[in-house]
Amino acid sequence: MIVVKVGGSLFDHPALGVGLRAFVESLAPKEVLLVPGGGPLADAVRALDRTHTLGEEASHWLALRALSVTGEMLRRMLEEPTPPVPFPSLREGGVRTAPPALPSLFGKGVGGLGHSHLLDPFSFALEDESRPSALPHSWSVTTDSIAARVAGVFRAERLILLKSTDIPPGISWVEVASRGWVDAHFPQVVATLACPVEAVNFRRELDARL
Repeated sequence: MIVVKVGGSLFDHPALGVGLRAFVESLAPKEVLLVPGGGPLADAVRALDRTHTLGEEASHWLALRALSVTGEMLRRMLEEPTPPVPFPSLREGGVRTAPPALPSLFGKGVGGLGHSHLLDPFSFALEDESRPSALPHSWSVTTDSIAARVAGVFRAERLILLKSTDIPPGISWVEVASRGWVDAHFPQVVATLACPVEAVNFRRELDARL
C-alpha cells in the first residue's frame, strides 16, 4: 500500500482534481491511501490560536477537525460518490491486531478509483491515541508527520508527499525540516519507517496541465 499526502498548498490549484486522479491511476494496481493536507483551514486555526491563545493541544485538535473538511473537499474534487468513513479500531479486546484490509476500513474507492481510499485524519488521530508513539498535539506536527505516522501504522511500502516546492535529493530530513519544507516532528517519525519516502513538486506537474 502507498500513502500519498496531498499538501494543503495544492488545494488552490484548478488542475488538482484531474491531476491527482491521473497520479493515483499511475500507481495502480497498488492500494493508495490519500491523506488530505490542512491548507488555509488549518492556517485559520493557527491564526485564531495566536489571537486568542487557545493553547497548542486544543488548537491542534481543532486543526485535525478541519482536516475532515479538507478531506471532503478533496473527495469532491475527485468526484467520489460517498464520503470517507471514520477510521475504525485496530484493537480487539485491548490487543493490537494486524492492519485490516483497506477496503474494509475505508469503503468505496475515491472518485471511482477502486484501489484508492481517503483517510479521515481526525478519526485516525483519535484512534492513534491508544497506541505507543502517538503523535504529540502541537504545531510541530502537520499532515506531513500524520502521513508518516499512517505509513508506519499501515506498514506502507511507500510514502509520497505531494508538495508545491522542490526538495533537493540527497539532503537529510532534518535539513529539510530546518528549511520549513516539512514539519519539525517529521524527521523523528520518518526515522521509524521501513519504507522509502519521496517528495514530489506536484504544483509544477499541475501547472503543466494548464
